[in-house]
Parts: sequence; structure tokens; C-alpha cells
Amino acid sequence: MMKTAELLYDKLKNVESGTSGPYSRERCEQMAPLVDEINRLKKEKNAVILVHSYVHPEIIYGVGDFTGDSYQLSKNAKEADADLIIFVAVRFMAETAKALNPGKEVRIPSRLSGCSLADSITGEDVRRLKAAHPDFTFVCYINTSAEVKAECDVCVTSSNVYNIVERIPSDKIYFLPDKLMGENLQDEMKRRGVKKEIRLYEGNCYVHAEYDAGRVDRLRKKYPEIKILSHPECSRDIIEQSDVVASTTGMMDYMRQDEKGSAYLLLTECGLAGRAQVEMPGKTFIGPCLECKYMKSNSLEDVRRVLLNPEPEDLIEITPEIREGSLRCIDAMFHYAEQK
Repeated sequence: MMKTAELLYDKLKNVESGTSGPYSRERCEQMAPLVDEINRLKKEKNAVILVHSYVHPEIIYGVGDFTGDSYQLSKNAKEADADLIIFVAVRFMAETAKALNPGKEVRIPSRLSGCSLADSITGEDVRRLKAAHPDFTFVCYINTSAEVKAECDVCVTSSNVYNIVERIPSDKIYFLPDKLMGENLQDEMKRRGVKKEIRLYEGNCYVHAEYDAGRVDRLRKKYPEIKILSHPECSRDIIEQSDVVASTTGMMDYMRQDEKGSAYLLLTECGLAGRAQVEMPGKTFIGPCLECKYMKSNSLEDVRRVLLNPEPEDLIEITPEIREGSLRCIDAMFHYAEQK
């Protein structure tokens, strides 16, 4: 059987994107004892470790049980036979897991657990907007706090937002908090011939907002063979240049099904390129790579810490009232997503 260090090196040797890589044999040997300890601890404590695609690859491939986007991970947690959930991501994602799994303890290891998008709006902000726009249906992106979800009518993900907003019977939609995703939503409704008044909030993901359309255009001209894959949180001038617009899961699925040897420009957080380099070694990745300081604040050391000695701020708690409201909002998403 291969030793942990050898397994890590075999998995991570192709990772070059961002500050995570490269992974030398020596570096993997240094990480191996900590990886072994975490895997032992999670068995002892009947814990499941959920890891978002944007965190460091050694966490994903060394100790993670499930990897994906925030909502898929929360569903994984609900299905797992575990007493303890370690959610390696940011706080609002762990809140969704807690809402769906009230009987399980949820802990988050990040020392910097914020999010520029989720932190741009509060439940009080939503109550104020609802009072000013009583005829509007309030639709929130899943990348929001449980408190914000509890104040909204319907929750959406980056993969179902267009279909759900089209199906909502109201012709007055207030979409929050991501203004850039909201602008892309407006454009898509026009393309579909759907007439709705869609008002927007001023939030954004600072990582996706920083991608520069001019640089993307220059890379397209320099590498005409590349396919540009972008996240709906990018600006509309980025979306207009993209071959594929999809969630992180959608991007990974597209690349897996695409012909061998294709070259890609991934306009999302660097972690996804790292995953792709591990799982699709025949692919080529070109161009800029931007990192989320919040996601990258998670470390193996902190995963071990919250398994052994969690601090009060590591524990995720939400009130029954907010849990009930956020679940109502999420259930409405399922209602519209399942319509034909």
C-alpha cells in the first residue's frame, strides 16, 4: 500500500495554479503526518469533512470526504451517517448545512470565515428593501447568510437561477445580493423573451468581479484554441466573451465530457483549476487565476484544531426561527426547480 506522502504527491504533482502549488515530494512528506492524524480523528469522532472546490488541494485530496459547491455539500452532509460536520469553506455555507442538519454539530475551521458577497447584505437590509418594494418577489442567491434567506421568498443557485426566475409567477423580481449575476439574469431573461422587472442590489464576489475583459480578449487572440469558461458571478462583458457560463460543478462536468487535450481559461476562483489539474491531467489551463482570501484561509492545521479543540466562533448555530425561514426559502427553490 502506498504511504500517505506518496499518495498525496501522486495526486497533487500537477497542481500549478495559485499559491497552493507546486507540490514537491518533500512538501507532501511534511504534510502526511497531519493528514494521517486528521483522518484518524474524524473516524474516532464520527465526523464528515466537507470541502469546497476553492480551498487548498491538500485538504480536498488529503482529508475531504465530499467536494463540490455549497448546496451539494450540504446535501452530502444530510445523507452522511455522521455526528459531526466539518465544513471547510466559509460561514454562510456552513449555515446552510446546519439548517439542513439541525441534529448534527457543524464546525468551520476558517480563521477568516467571511465572504465579500454574503457579507454585503444583512437580514435588516432585506426587511428595509421589502418595505420599500412590497409588490416584489425577493429572490436570493444561495451565497447568503441564513438570516438573509429567512427574509427572502426563493433561493437560487448559479445553475438554476435563470429557470427559476422565469418560472416565478411574479413579474417583479428583486434579486440579491450579486449585482453582476443579476445583470446576467436580466440579459438572459431578455434573450428568452421573458418580460420581468428585475431590480438589483450592489453586492459582488470580489474575486469574480476582478476579472478583466480586456485581458480575456488578449488571451483569446493569443490562444485562439482556448475555450473560455466563466461563472455567472462574472461581469456581463466577461460573459459575452465566454464559450460556457456555468457553476463550478457545471464547468467540471463540461471539461470531463470535452475532447481530450482541450485548452481552457477558467474565470472563477483558482481552486477549480487546481481540481481540474488533478482530475483531468490531459487538459491545458491558460491565463489568469484569482484567489479568494476567505476560502484559502482554511488549513490542515485548523481542520485538526476544530476536530480537537474548537473555539466558540468555530461552532455554527442558528435560531429555530431563522432555520425555519431559511428552509422555507430553500424549499421554494425546489418547488420551482422541479417544474417542467
